[in-house]
Amino acid sequence: MAERSQTAPEAGNDTGNEDAIGGNVNKYIVFPSGYSGQPKKGHLTFDACFESGNLGRVEQVSDFEYDLFIRPDTCNPRFRVWFNFTVENVKELQRVIFNIVNFSKTKSLYRDGMAPMVKSTSRPKWQRLPPKNVYYYRCPDHRKNYVMSFAFCFDREDDIYQFAYCYPYTYTRFQHYLDSLQKKNMDYFFREQLGQSVQQRQLDLLTITSPENLREGSDKKVIFITGRVHPGETPSSFVCQGIIDFLVSQHPIARVLREHLVFKIAPMLNPDGVYLGNYRCSLMGFDLNRHWLDPSPWAHPTLHGVKQLIIKMYNDPKTSLEFYIDIHAHSTMMNGFMYGNIFEDEERFQRQSIFPKLLCQNAEDFSYTSTSFNRDAVKAGTGRRFLGGLLDHTSYCYTLEVSFYSYIIGGTTAAVPYTEEAYMKLGRNVARTFLDYYRLNSLVEKIAIPMPRLRKEKAPPFKHPPLRGSTSNVSVGKGDKKNSLNHKDPSTPF
Repeated sequence: MAERSQTAPEAGNDTGNEDAIGGNVNKYIVFPSGYSGQPKKGHLTFDACFESGNLGRVEQVSDFEYDLFIRPDTCNPRFRVWFNFTVENVKELQRVIFNIVNFSKTKSLYRDGMAPMVKSTSRPKWQRLPPKNVYYYRCPDHRKNYVMSFAFCFDREDDIYQFAYCYPYTYTRFQHYLDSLQKKNMDYFFREQLGQSVQQRQLDLLTITSPENLREGSDKKVIFITGRVHPGETPSSFVCQGIIDFLVSQHPIARVLREHLVFKIAPMLNPDGVYLGNYRCSLMGFDLNRHWLDPSPWAHPTLHGVKQLIIKMYNDPKTSLEFYIDIHAHSTMMNGFMYGNIFEDEERFQRQSIFPKLLCQNAEDFSYTSTSFNRDAVKAGTGRRFLGGLLDHTSYCYTLEVSFYSYIIGGTTAAVPYTEEAYMKLGRNVARTFLDYYRLNSLVEKIAIPMPRLRKEKAPPFKHPPLRGSTSNVSVGKGDKKNSLNHKDPSTPF
């Protein structure tokens, strides 16, 4: 790496200490030292003033090397992980080294082969840079902080190149996706606005179930799923979309699930943070997943709205809130895995392990070995911990984590990088696992008319366990719903 100048930064370059970073670079042209005049090809232009963009500052170290500073989350300088920016005005075959110099985390999957994402105007599909071009190390020139450097060669002068920490999934993309579903006029898909964010963005709530299950007075078994409470954890949205895509499809399993369960999904709890390009916080700098205990209707309106709905459902004697699953992405671990709660009741604790064990059977990228159950004090304000303490023994609360980088298939050591499709496939497998959990497999086999599978996927390798009782709906009391015959026996071996 080239030696960095120790002289004061030039005026107007928005340089200095990290606290000076107040916004994203906006078509910022980097001129060589001492140059004056119009920009030429090869004078790189950096930009992050777009939805979910993040790049706070650029410093040129040499003719080919640049230090890049992540803009901290709005109103919270502690979090600096997500980046998403474009580079244009490049010269053909121009080679550069970009150094991301101010990560707020020391541990990173960059140590294990993770690489930034890149696409360009003529190649719009995201792909990972070759790991051999990426380096993660302590840098003495930056207070011994960890730096991620990557080498890149621009090969097309007219292209605009975009680099990101992981596959972006914007608020606008999410809205277009929900609009497309709504236009299909499916009688088992319902979309409503549960509330608004501080900046007046929609908090969408989806209900996916057979209309018969929503009739007044009918008993309801509810699966509640949330995502993107941490805005930079974009894999959460792909997993959530996989769940939704499967549940609204004509796959026989999806049809059976809709007949027996009510799925409530709030896919984007932090729309402002997503839009702004934050990693962990809301517009006002709050980590929303630490405020479930007492969310403010004005500072945490989306969280407040979801919590009020969950409490309302919990108090409805006709509604059994069976599951709460909050979807996240993990920056230091491989695979998908879950966090659960610890209970004094050993039987309840053992029952809680059933769903992740079943998911491990259905999804090759899900690791039960990495799944853990805890009651860490630092996690007391999370949805999993708060709702796990609020709801009774008939409900199970989990955090579903998925790696930003890759998964390792059992029996091998090679890491398989996640793609957008692989994240969505995990979501589909999460949805399918409810079929096994409620032992509804025989009902699928009774569906005579073959239906097209979602995304031309091969038939899932389900091993249908023998049923241990009737699958018919039995009217039971709220406290007995999970002990009815169509519930998986906790003593069943896996």
